Amino acid sequence: MNLLDRHIFTSVLLTCAAAVGLFSFVVALPNVVKDLLGPLLAGQLTPDTFLRLVVLIFPFAISFALPMGMLTGVLLTLGRLSADSEITAMRASGISVARVARPVLVLGALSAAVALCINFESMPWARVQYHRELAAAARTNPLSFIVPKTFIRDFKGTVIYVGEKEGPVLRDIWLWELDDQRRVKRLVRAESGRLDYDEATNSLIPTLVRAKTEERDPRNPEDFSKSPKAPSVGKVEEVRISLDRLLGQDLVREKREWLTYAQLRAEQSRLAAAPHSTPEQARAQTDELIKTGLIVQEKFNLSLAVFSFALIGVPLGIKVSRRETSANLGLALVLVLCFYLLTLLVKWLDRHPEYRPDLLIWLPNLLFLGFGVWLFRRIEK
Repeated sequence: MNLLDRHIFTSVLLTCAAAVGLFSFVVALPNVVKDLLGPLLAGQLTPDTFLRLVVLIFPFAISFALPMGMLTGVLLTLGRLSADSEITAMRASGISVARVARPVLVLGALSAAVALCINFESMPWARVQYHRELAAAARTNPLSFIVPKTFIRDFKGTVIYVGEKEGPVLRDIWLWELDDQRRVKRLVRAESGRLDYDEATNSLIPTLVRAKTEERDPRNPEDFSKSPKAPSVGKVEEVRISLDRLLGQDLVREKREWLTYAQLRAEQSRLAAAPHSTPEQARAQTDELIKTGLIVQEKFNLSLAVFSFALIGVPLGIKVSRRETSANLGLALVLVLCFYLLTLLVKWLDRHPEYRPDLLIWLPNLLFLGFGVWLFRRIEK
């Protein structure tokens, strides 16, 4: 690289890094507030665990922020150079737009390779590790979810209210058992008691003192014209409060989106080699194979999008010629939203494998690459 290449490359690199950092923070912040801030304030997570979990969110955030950050960085840098007439001076000295774009496209290709590693390796590992650490932190002290004088609705099929909490002893306990439609089918109230964690079933088992139970008609628990069953005092059938929703037997199980490239290829091979005896089984197997292929192609597609946005950003940045950060940022947001909207529309076709969504997922990238080439030709003229 000569001096001009290094100048453009460094300027775009620093601006893109700042933009990726900003967008990563924007993507990560809702996850931190929604999933981690509440448990931290309630004492369910230690500060060290909280910081580790925040760090594990960022590979996921960067995978989405990298394309947007690349486009924003290119628009901001070349827009400033064009507004300062530096691009005009380069072209007047015989330097073509393609020559100006060379360091930007090199950076785009390198960033696409980084995105490929993040999408297929770093992000899947971080997502699995994030949920495992969150579940492990909760299992070390499952009773920390019980907050006095608060209606706790996080448990599956159960709502809990506790008046006081003194170590393992709870006072003024209310338990509402819900049916599949979230209707109260049984109310248990106790003067005091304790909750013991059963690791085998991943549930809390209450031991209640001076408890009173009121049961409603299981077929229509909201029919108050019928009197509930006579309340029983002191005798309560065993109640199990499932922690699967919180501690994640479902969460720790790896989703296909969290598999690395090698694991995805192994899953494709397993599905392709699986025997089937009926047309329905063959059709279901084909559907699963296409869904897995869609995930693989989507990760490749999002990685290539980094280069596509770098390609589009060069002629757009020169053409717009704006110093204003807000104008370039707004243009970048519009283009990225269009790209992700098209990608989302294709992903909705995963229930219709006959349309081959695993191939259509490339359509947004091809459109943007074509748009970038067309812009280059126009600006060269």
